[in-house]
Amino acid sequence: MTTTALDRFRDAIAEAGRMIENPPFEATDVERAEGREYLAGSIRSSIQMAFDYDIDHPILINPTHQYARQGLDNPDAIYFTAFLTEGAEYELTGRRGTSADLSFQIMDGTYSADGSPGTLAAFDDRELDIAADGTFRWRFGATLGLRKGSTLIIREVFSDWGSEDRGTLRLQRLDTAGVPRKAPTEASVDKRYDVAAKMLIGRIQTWYAFPDWFTYKEPVNTLTTPKSTPGGLTSQFSSIGHYELAEDEALVVTVPAAECAYQAIQIGSRWYASTDYEHHQTSLTRAQSVVDPDGLIRYVISERDPGVANWLELCGHPHGVMMLRWQRLDRALTGADGPNVELIKLADLRLPHDQSVTPKEYAARIADRQVGVARRMIS
Repeated sequence: MTTTALDRFRDAIAEAGRMIENPPFEATDVERAEGREYLAGSIRSSIQMAFDYDIDHPILINPTHQYARQGLDNPDAIYFTAFLTEGAEYELTGRRGTSADLSFQIMDGTYSADGSPGTLAAFDDRELDIAADGTFRWRFGATLGLRKGSTLIIREVFSDWGSEDRGTLRLQRLDTAGVPRKAPTEASVDKRYDVAAKMLIGRIQTWYAFPDWFTYKEPVNTLTTPKSTPGGLTSQFSSIGHYELAEDEALVVTVPAAECAYQAIQIGSRWYASTDYEHHQTSLTRAQSVVDPDGLIRYVISERDPGVANWLELCGHPHGVMMLRWQRLDRALTGADGPNVELIKLADLRLPHDQSVTPKEYAARIADRQVGVARRMIS
């Protein structure tokens, strides 16, 4: 490795650090500390993506998790990414676990500050031929219109963190099977450091720009009508918004319990990333939520503890983003399926059905989250 390559990577880290220290918003002390963690995760993920990259022998990379957050990552998902190219044939094999959803998306590029890539394919495992023992095999290639820079993203999504189990996945490029990987050279390793430098800067630029396209253009303290996720997984429906809450305020979000395998809500930071979902209740799936007798789920978003089961903690973020997701749907959602949002004073909170929890019961919920994350997450 040449000193020049190292210098370029050091320069990229320094530039990324300046971008984090001077974000396009007025950051609180909590957000500045999180920004430095976000930078560390971004460095880690960029190195991983650049050095795990192999177009001839692609593998499934797990670049997004609780230690490397990005793109309003879903707390309920395990993400896998692989780089594809034109003229190649691939085989994905695996065993279906018991997660709520397993979805596949092939894009004609990667996210950037200039825009989101197009989707070449997006579907869930219901379109696969899954054997009685849970195994499956999917071959794909030229018929999808792959090109250099195409990416495969797999999301394994969990609703009940305590009972659903992961499956297994393996990707192989068939036309290079049996061909040994090339030995590294100084030039090839230098190129990987240059790629990591480019990825690092691009990653931060992208997630500064992305919420401006889709989220912050909406009125504050509102959520959109559910629709196919903009710039993301087209087989998923979502509702997005952003909030601004004083310490004595709350948002009550009311949404029907949908007839689908996966439905969830989450809070995100202004870094456009998930907040601490392992040790705080910053997200809830339908399985983790209290559903009222009238079939509605009522969430309370606030900084102070309202003493209810469906509390979403702000964790010191007076501003942030919100997102609801629905997956494995049998029909398109409409406004009648979407959330209603009410801004209130926390002192005026009166829910129509009791969902009160004691501090001891809430601590037990957090303990369950810690175990749930540990049993499924990889990093």
